[in-house]
Amino acid sequence: GWYTAYTPYQAEIAQGRLEAVLNFQTMICELTGMPLANASLLDESTAAAEAMGMLYALRSSAQKKAGLHRFFVDKNVLPQTWAVLETRAVTLGIELILGAVSDIDYTDSYFGVLVQYPGKYGTICELDKILSTAQTAGAKTIVVADLMSLVLLEAPGSFGADVVVGSSQRFGIPLGYGGPHAGFFATKTE
Repeated sequence: GWYTAYTPYQAEIAQGRLEAVLNFQTMICELTGMPLANASLLDESTAAAEAMGMLYALRSSAQKKAGLHRFFVDKNVLPQTWAVLETRAVTLGIELILGAVSDIDYTDSYFGVLVQYPGKYGTICELDKILSTAQTAGAKTIVVADLMSLVLLEAPGSFGADVVVGSSQRFGIPLGYGGPHAGFFATKTE
């Protein structure tokens, strides 16, 4: 109902596209519990790498002065996301630490923590405790979430997540359609 039969340069189709983007962003904000969302990204893995890069740039002046460049990644992250994170980390000079989020030792300082919610095997972690502990230690948090699961699970934003990313594929684009599926990126205003 958002598109007309007119060609793309017609005002009606441009209006339809703007309305579709607004609906997408509104849905992402509501499901993630975050105040801001983008219109699209290439895919979930790229969104996670973009979020890591953003948190690296947003380190506090004390963290930058101390040369803090360690980033903790949940061992339940999807393999394609891990691969993109590894590639991006090399170019930014970030040291990735892969492990169980329940066993993070915060005496080794991290500027950020990434949690897969639910994990690659469907496990649901105690997100509220993990995010609270990370933020108490001065680390920003990224939650890689399955949008469909957020229909039933508590929104990561309600637990204080700094960034929520993922794929919107679960809302209707079939896997055989080809290529990566539209990612999403939602974050706090600050």
